Amino acid sequence: MTYSAPVKDMLFNLAHLARIDDIAQLPGLGDYGLETAQAVLEECARFCDGVVAPLGVLGDTQPSTWNDGKVTATPGFKQAYVQYAEGGWQGLQHPAEFGGQGIPRAIAAACVEVLNSSNLSFAMCPVLTDGAIEALLTAGSDELKATYLHKLVAGQWTGTMNLTEPQAGSDLSLIRTKAEAQADGTYKVFGTKIFISWGEHDMAENIVHLVLARVPGAPDGVKGISLFIVPKLLVNANGSLGARNDVQCVSIEHKMGIKASPTCVLQYGDNGGAIGYLVGEENHGLEYMFIMMNAARYAVGLQGLGVAEHAYQRATAYAKDRVQSRPVDGSAKGSATIVHHPDVRRMLMTMRALNEAGRALAATAAGAADNAHHNPDAAAAAQAHAFYDFLVPLVKTYCTETSVEVASLGVQVHGGMGFIEETGAAQHYRDARILPIYEGTTAIQANDLVGRKTVRDGGQLARSIAVQIEATEQQLLASDTAVARAIAQRLASARKTFLEVVDYVVGNAKASPNEVFAGSVPYLMITSYLIAGWQMARSVVIAQELLQAGEDESFLEAKLITAQFYAEHILPRISGLRDSILNGAGSVLALPLEAF
Repeated sequence: MTYSAPVKDMLFNLAHLARIDDIAQLPGLGDYGLETAQAVLEECARFCDGVVAPLGVLGDTQPSTWNDGKVTATPGFKQAYVQYAEGGWQGLQHPAEFGGQGIPRAIAAACVEVLNSSNLSFAMCPVLTDGAIEALLTAGSDELKATYLHKLVAGQWTGTMNLTEPQAGSDLSLIRTKAEAQADGTYKVFGTKIFISWGEHDMAENIVHLVLARVPGAPDGVKGISLFIVPKLLVNANGSLGARNDVQCVSIEHKMGIKASPTCVLQYGDNGGAIGYLVGEENHGLEYMFIMMNAARYAVGLQGLGVAEHAYQRATAYAKDRVQSRPVDGSAKGSATIVHHPDVRRMLMTMRALNEAGRALAATAAGAADNAHHNPDAAAAAQAHAFYDFLVPLVKTYCTETSVEVASLGVQVHGGMGFIEETGAAQHYRDARILPIYEGTTAIQANDLVGRKTVRDGGQLARSIAVQIEATEQQLLASDTAVARAIAQRLASARKTFLEVVDYVVGNAKASPNEVFAGSVPYLMITSYLIAGWQMARSVVIAQELLQAGEDESFLEAKLITAQFYAEHILPRISGLRDSILNGAGSVLALPLEAF
């Protein structure tokens, strides 16, 4: 089965939700409008289809291997990565000053989805490099930028994030890796990091590790963490590569999915200390790493979207081909393809609607990020930045949680064959399962939404978004079509429920934190379903206008139907989640600890 990038849907979102032609007028974005976006997406689809996608199954059956500290990537990965770098794909969204193309993030995000749909394990390597580039652009000294950014942007070197330790997972206050200052301004780093994706491999000339560590005398907790660059190979003054640094991959994990991506245990300093270079100031490492993590969390959302889209396309192709049982309405005398059966249609529509809403949500967030970084109006940029920050845990959560749901439905559509590896359906499910876990679990995203994005400002931003949603409801009602009225009714009900929960969270977070946080993930899902549904509603307003203008009837009619399905089958989930938050905390917390 061949994956086909949903370029038409991506271009619709870029044009009408992210508003790419307006973004292209912002300083520094080089007039990258819709026409350029189409050319870039089509070329990206060709590259991924011809080079990256054919390696997806091979990566699952012949994963990366470790031997005596060295990791060898799946056969074909190194050659594909060289083509990826030579094609300029690593530098797509990064500044021209460092060799990038400076393209808007909204366009780059669509390309990242295509890459992830094609081969998630492969795509993980460049997305981590993107995060390293972001951290250096924000906090790196001029010397560090000059030494590392050109090579990273060109894809000649790759980057990693080194946060987790055996005793320090989500709780980074427990980090023990230490960094000792040297007379020459460098540091010597000692410690163990685990779960380091692409922490060792043979695809690029060098690997640039961004490592969280503590300097002697640092404050306890997260306020005492610093960030360091620790390259695999030291870089000479003239930019050439020098001696091997004191960092070794001592093993790689054997995993449920994303098997071609080597998940490494890295040991620093066993032979005198790994040479590291401070990024920014001592004891400010976590705030710098959050820049990288925010970029990575959004990117993981795109990973979920990519896996889910491929799972949907695979299931659709199977449903159109598999013959089994007569239709219940008697429309065929004999057995028909299973796409005729209502429950199969329900599963496929659920997959399709969840994916389209996630893609619309991600495009809207990317458009906000472009405005936040490039809008010359300081107030408008600040507003866009706040909106983007609010959306990041939603994109990460919605697109990863639904990727597991969509991939599971994909297995179900295949029936017994979905449990057989040869169909490929199971790989999507196994690959997707890590996505709600790494780069901050769904619960971590929920804590962020409750604490930083809702309680901190007393729910002000959440309520202001609800006002915008209500304006979309009015646009739907003004169009006076049956579809628009039905969607407006469901959206209004979901919005009111959301506001009810926001009031509960703001009003009870300090007095009853356990009760509020017992419902934090349901609150996150309510918010995610609502705001994704809002983007579907915005799409309906636009699609109806385009239909009246005589444009692409089949595509636009399908979008209206999919949006109506989302409103009637996905948005109603919100009311049940509301009930569990407002009335269900007691049963979450009632059982004595010793009873577990």
